Order: sequence, then structure tokens, then C-alpha cells
Amino acid sequence: MSSSSAGGESWVGGHGRAPAGAAPGGRLAVLDGVRVLAALGVLFYHYFALASAWGQSPAGVFPNAHRFAVYGWLGVEIFFLVSGFVICMSAWGRTVGDFAVSRISRLFPAYWAAVFFTTLVLFTWPEVRQINALSHVMVNLSMLQGGIGVPNIDDAYWTLFVELKFYVLFALVVMRGVTYRNCVLFCAAWTLAGVVAPTADNGVLSFFAASASSPYFIAGIGFYLMRRFRPNAVLWAVVGVQFLLAQHHVHARMVSSLGREATQQTPAWPAHLIIALGFALMAAIALGALDGVQWRWLPHAGALTYPLYLIHMMAGLTFIHHLRRDVAPVPLIVGVTATMLLIAWLIHRLVERPLGRLLRDRLRRGVQDIRAGTPLGASIDRLPAPSSATDAQRIPARR
Repeated sequence: MSSSSAGGESWVGGHGRAPAGAAPGGRLAVLDGVRVLAALGVLFYHYFALASAWGQSPAGVFPNAHRFAVYGWLGVEIFFLVSGFVICMSAWGRTVGDFAVSRISRLFPAYWAAVFFTTLVLFTWPEVRQINALSHVMVNLSMLQGGIGVPNIDDAYWTLFVELKFYVLFALVVMRGVTYRNCVLFCAAWTLAGVVAPTADNGVLSFFAASASSPYFIAGIGFYLMRRFRPNAVLWAVVGVQFLLAQHHVHARMVSSLGREATQQTPAWPAHLIIALGFALMAAIALGALDGVQWRWLPHAGALTYPLYLIHMMAGLTFIHHLRRDVAPVPLIVGVTATMLLIAWLIHRLVERPLGRLLRDRLRRGVQDIRAGTPLGASIDRLPAPSSATDAQRIPARR
């Protein structure tokens, strides 16, 4: 999950369907509500369903809550749905440079703070996980650790690398221009790649196809196109195919989240139902059925979901493990969750917002330099002396 799907832009066209080509306007608060539900689901799963925090099976600690918590990992899938919707929306009318600046300035400030915070917690109490090398922390700051085999400081970060793949692929659409036609072609091409990749024996194709995750991003794009323009048979077909593919991957996702033995003991039908409800909710948003949801607190809550997602897992599990013998389970969960929310708020206000603005401004200047062909304000005195008259003509004039 990323900021696009947790506290990112939530601006869309009008009430109901926007006319073709209309510029987005007006905040869609219900997207923040979806983010909040997804984030709480993931947190619920990590705190109530993972044994690493409690030193025993959480089914014995929370016999009733555990039966529901084992499906909380599906919050990630819902985040991916929202991400496809929001990225398509926020990239409309932007250049590749603008798109890159938007994503980098939105993702990294809170992420850097989360890496440092989690590292501090794990160094202080190496009970649930130990950091084996400082170089792992350094590589994690790049957010590229998933591509070079370096362990995530926090297991929740795996979703960020999936999001980065989506951004790289969608940047190809931005290069050609984000239009209805190009978005539909992108959806078709990525769907084909996701279907072919598992049997193609091609590492690069499998890497970018992201077969288990791409159906959610693609469906989110389809839902936004319905929202921006109008529903039609092609867009319903795009979304429908993604729904079927998403259902196909449920078992594999359960195994990766719960383990093979636990998956055999856990009914799969609730997972299929939750995915169906997620698609239905996004369809309602696309059709304008939930435009009336404009509660003022939702944008504020939605803004916390990204930093909360980044910090809650390993740090939260460490706090639970460290205090589990001194505090009763329910008060401990409540206290740790409240602490994570407070830290998420501090990161949002003190790091994400000010550093995000600073980073965005500096990156925009860098993009302007690239477009100009020469860094603005560059000193001609720093350039090497020309070896010929021809070379002298190539030296740019002082600006």
C-alpha cells in the first residue's frame, strides 16, 4: 500500500458521472472511508492473527476475534483497488515529470520516518525481529529492497514495491497521454501479461505482470473511467474479468498470508465475499451512489492511514510482545493501537506535510532543469573551457 491508497489524493469529478473530459473537482470523502476500513482490517489481522506478538497461537488469546482477524489481510487488496482509481485520477493531464514528482513527494517522507522509527524500536527491543545489518536499513530507505533481495525492515513494506511496479507501468500511459483510449489499452495489455506470465517462464514478464495484484489496480482504473466518463459494456467487461481473476488468486494469497496448514483450516468463502463487497463498494463510488458521504472527519482520518500502515506492524508487534505479560490482552491492543495512531499523526503533521512540500518544490525545480536542458542558474565558470569554436557555441548562455 502506498499514499495513493492511504491518505493520497481524493479529488474526483462532480456528483455522479462527470461529462467526458471534465476536469476533476470536489473531494470524494468516501475514498478516505474505504482507506480507513482497509487500514483497520490490516492492523486487526496483524495484532489478532499473528502469533509472533503473543508467543502462542492468538486463537487461544482471542478465540472469537481471531476467526474474523484471519481475513484482515484483504485490506491490502482493497488498498490496491483504491490505488488504481486514485492514480488514474491524479495522473490525468500530467506530464511524466509531474507524475513522478507527485508520487515521490507523497510516498517517501512518511516512509523515511517510518523506517527510522521501526529501526529504533527493533534495535531497542530485538524480540520479534532483529536487524542483521545496518546496510539493510540504508537500502530500505530507497524502497527498492524488494528488487535486490534485501529483507524489509517491516514486512508490510512488500506492498510498496508492488505499488512502485504499478507506477512504472502507468508512467508509460502518462508518456503517451492519459486518455480514455490509452487507459483501456493499458488495462487490456496488463491483463494479458498477468494471464500469460505464470506459464511463460519469463522473469521480466512475471516481475512486472504481478498477476496476483494487477487485477485490483486494473479494476480501480476501470472504475475511475466509469466515474469520469460513463459506464459501458467495455468497462464492465474490464472490471468483470479482473473480479474473476482476483477470485482465482484468493487461495494463493491465503497460503502466503496464513500458511498452508492454517489455510486448510480456514474457510475461503469469507475471503471471496469480502473481495466481492470491495468491488461492489468501488462500483457504487464509480456510479456516484456514495457522493453524499461527506463527513468532515473522513479526510483527516484518511490522511493517517498511510503512516499508520507503515509503522503499525513490526513496531506494534514488538510493543505487544514486550508488554504481553504485564498488561491484559484487550487493554494492550487498545493501548498499542492508540499509540500507533498518535505516532502516525505526528509523522503526518511534523514530517509528511512539511517535508512533502519541500521535496515537491525541489523536485519540480529539478524537472524544470531537465526540460530546459541546463540547470537554471548554472555558472558558466564551472563549465570546462571549450577546445574549439564549435565547442564554444555549445556552451549555454548564462541565465
